[in-house]
Amino acid sequence: MRLMGASMDNSASVRLISLYRKRAKRYDWTTLLLYLAGFRHWAYRKRAIRFLGLNHCDTVVDLGCGTGLNFSLLQEQVGPRGKIIGVDLTDSMLDGASARIAAHGWSNVELVKSDAAVYVFPPAVDGILSTFALTLVPAFDEVVRNGAAALLPGKRFVILDFKRPSGWFMNKAAAVLAALLTGPFGGTIEMASRKPWLSIEKDLSLIQFTNLYLGGAYIAVGEKSPFPGQSRPL
Repeated sequence: MRLMGASMDNSASVRLISLYRKRAKRYDWTTLLLYLAGFRHWAYRKRAIRFLGLNHCDTVVDLGCGTGLNFSLLQEQVGPRGKIIGVDLTDSMLDGASARIAAHGWSNVELVKSDAAVYVFPPAVDGILSTFALTLVPAFDEVVRNGAAALLPGKRFVILDFKRPSGWFMNKAAAVLAALLTGPFGGTIEMASRKPWLSIEKDLSLIQFTNLYLGGAYIAVGEKSPFPGQSRPL
């Protein structure tokens, strides 16, 4: 495991860093709140990671990796000869990820302390994953664009995140759900109105979009054309 550092200092980042520093030690337990609300985030994570279509020996970037909840699932896909790069803004969350890595004896994980908006992707990666993180990033459009440029042809960028449901009733319910589900993680209903999947459509081919939890969450799968310079039809 190798830890690197770089971050962008702005008010949004400072607020999130402060929040997650306070909650890092109990973050994994906090996710149980999602289950109490019927939100099966672990099953959603498994589905999102399957959509990456990874192979053994692949390199995958986990944006907003937090305490490394995705690492065991990613290890199953890339194997010990593959590589996982976990990127997160908060040192306390990365401390949790580092402890998880040590507990499992993984030697193929690199941790990077960075704001996703300024993170410099490796020049050629086999997959990019963001689970419940990209909605928190105001510059999500730039993140997707930079990630798309780094992907190898035929490889995928997968986003699992919250979104604002459509319809009057669901929008009212969403305000309550946003407070219950995303409040402990720094999310707001305004953030849930962001649409990173539209960035996927601009920079990659959106080959899969799945509504989850009555439209309150989604999985978006973008794939880079296997033929450089050409767009893959939907």
